[in-house]
Parts: sequence; structure tokens; C-alpha cells
Amino acid sequence: MVFTQHKPHPDARRRALHAIALFEAFKGLAALAASIGLLELLQHDVHHLAMALLWRFHLDPQTHYPELLLHYADLLVGLNLRTMAPLAAAYITLRLLEAYGLWKEKLWGEWLAALSGALYIPLEIAHLIHSTTLINAGVLLANILMVGFLGFQLWRRLRPKPNAEAESPSN
Repeated sequence: MVFTQHKPHPDARRRALHAIALFEAFKGLAALAASIGLLELLQHDVHHLAMALLWRFHLDPQTHYPELLLHYADLLVGLNLRTMAPLAAAYITLRLLEAYGLWKEKLWGEWLAALSGALYIPLEIAHLIHSTTLINAGVLLANILMVGFLGFQLWRRLRPKPNAEAESPSN
């Protein structure tokens, strides 16, 4: 009985890499939009804006979620832009570089995406343990699948080819 190695269709691999690239680009652009929005928001009295929003929707500021909104609005006032701006710029740059590298099927892009995705897995596990929801479980599962796919692709790309060993001249 002869077993042949199944070779995946190159278009399926390309489509998967493109899908991950689009997702990474979306995350980078969303972070850029959030950063711009945050900078715009910080030019105003955030606590006053939050209170106006609560009164507009007739919400009691003493209940849990409105109180949480006011808490985070007060935290924004003390935000250190000298620390946050470079971190946001680095995150945005990383996501867009990943997207470019994956879209162009670059080896470094796959490494970057696999490593940066793997860094989030312990945090997502801790978050799932702290707050067990279907969304948190889905995010963890999606990240594990993405990192697993990229890791498998890297393994396939970097392992020695069986035919290359047989064809190499012996010394």
C-alpha cells in the first residue's frame, strides 16, 4: 500500500493567509481610529460628556454600568499621552506590517503573525478563566487556530524536502 503526501491547494493557503492579513489590517486600522478618537476626546471634559450621555438616556449614574462609564471617563483624564502614543503607534505598525507580510506571503510575515498571536494566548486563557463567556472562548479558539495554522505553514516551509535529500549529490 503506497501513501502519497497530500499537497494542499496553493489557492486555499493563499486565501487563508489573505483572510488573516485582512483581519490584522482591520485591527491595525481600528486601533488607529480609536487612537485618533481618543486624542479628540481628550480635548474635552470627558467626565462632563459622560454625564451628559447618561442624562440623555435617563440612566442613573449610581447603577453599575453608568458608574463604570464614569470611572473610565475619569481615568482618561489622567492618561499619559507620552506613554500611550508610542505604544499605540507600535501596535498599529505591528498589525499593518503583519498584514502586509501575510498578504505578500513573506516568511517574516508568517513568523511575525504567529509569534504575536501566540503572545496573546496566555492572556486570553487568563481572561477566559476570569470571565468565562462564549465570546472569550471563541476569541481564544480563533487565536489558537490562527497560530496553529501559521505554525503548520512555517513548519511545512522550513522542513527539509524529501526529494531534495534524495536528489542532493553525495560527497
